[in-house]
Amino acid sequence: MPDKNYFSSSFKLGILGGGQLGKMLLTDTRRYDIQTKVMDPSPVAPCRFGSNEFVQGDITDKQAVLDFAKDCDVITIEIENVSTEALHELEAQGKIIYPRPRTLDIIKNKSLQKDFYREHKVPTASYFTFENREQMMQLLLESELNPPFVWKAATGGYDGKGVSIVRNSSDIEDLPDMPGLIEEMVDYAVEIAVVVARSPSGETKSFPVVEMEFHPTANLAEYVFSPSNIDIRIQNKANQLAEEVAHKFDHVGLLAVEMFVTKDGHVMVNEVAPRVHNSGHLTIEGNVTSQFDQHLRAILDLPLGDTEIVRPAVMINLTGEADHSGPVLYEGIEKIMKSSGVSIHLYGKAETRPFRKMGHITITAKTIEEAREVAGNVNNTIKVISQ
Repeated sequence: MPDKNYFSSSFKLGILGGGQLGKMLLTDTRRYDIQTKVMDPSPVAPCRFGSNEFVQGDITDKQAVLDFAKDCDVITIEIENVSTEALHELEAQGKIIYPRPRTLDIIKNKSLQKDFYREHKVPTASYFTFENREQMMQLLLESELNPPFVWKAATGGYDGKGVSIVRNSSDIEDLPDMPGLIEEMVDYAVEIAVVVARSPSGETKSFPVVEMEFHPTANLAEYVFSPSNIDIRIQNKANQLAEEVAHKFDHVGLLAVEMFVTKDGHVMVNEVAPRVHNSGHLTIEGNVTSQFDQHLRAILDLPLGDTEIVRPAVMINLTGEADHSGPVLYEGIEKIMKSSGVSIHLYGKAETRPFRKMGHITITAKTIEEAREVAGNVNNTIKVISQ
C-alpha cells in the first residue's frame, strides 16, 4: 500500500486533457480533496472550473507537457492524443505516469494495437495494416477481401471519427490516403464493453459487462445497458478476457475493453481505451464505485472499490442534432427532469455541432426493462439543438 498522503495535502495530480472525462474525474478529486492541475488547448475546456489549477496549452507539444509536469507528483490522461515523447522523458526523470507511456504508444495507434493482439494471442477480427492508400489498394487485391469491411485510421480517431464502414466498391474511392487498417466485418450478435481497473501493485477488478447500441449513422454508442442480458458464461468469459488484456498491456489505471460477441458465442476484442470511457459513465449512478473513483484508486495504488451493480441503468449519449450548429439549447430538458431515476450530466460545452457529445443521461430503475422504457421516452423528448 502507498505511504503517500494524497488527501488534503500538497500532493498534486496532473491531468493531460480537460474535456468531459476530466470534468467527471474532478468530481472525485474534489470529493477526496486531492489537488489537481489540468492542461487543455481550449480556453473554455470543461475542466477549467473544477481543477485547482488550469493551464491552457497544447498537450501534443513536447515542451508544453514537460513544463506542465514539473510540479506534478503523478500524471494521468483523459485522452490518448498526448505527447508520449514528453511522457517517456518525464518517466526517465522519475515522474510517475499512468497509464505508462509505452502502453499509450501502442494503444493510441490502432494498427499497433491490433498487432499487439495478434502477438499476444488475444482474439480479434482479421485485419491488415498499411502506410498509405497505394499500399492499401495493393493489399486489398492480394487479400481478395470484398466489402463490407471496416476501415480505421491508425491514429487520431475518436468518437466515431476515423472509422468508416465500407459497404461497396464506391466507398473505397472515398477513403483518405493515410496510415490505417482494414478489418473484416464481424457478424456479431451484440457489442459489449468491460471496464477493468489495475493498480501498480497488480490488484485488478472489472466492472460487470455492459451492452451497447450504436447510432446508425454517427458510429457512436447511443445507449449503454447495465446489467447485460447475455448468458452469464459469456459475461464471465468477457470479464476474464478484459482482465487478461489489462495484464498483457501491463496497464495501470482504467482500461475500457470493447468487444464483439459472435452469434456462436465467441468473444473477441474490438479495441481498447486506456482511460475512463463512455461505456462506464453509468457507473456513477448504477454501481457502488464509479469508474472515475476507480481510476483514481488505481493510479494512486489505493484499494480498488466494489464494482457491484446497485441498480439497473441505461445511459443515453446526448449529441448535437444533425442539422444544428451554434450556441446550445437543450430542448425538452425540463420534461425529462420530471421522470424518476433520471440523472443529467451536461459537459459544459457552449457550442453544439452535429453529433458532438454534449452530455449524457443515466436512467436507473428497479429493473433493466423499466430503465429501457424510460430511456426510450427520454431519448425521444430531449433534443440538443442550437439557439
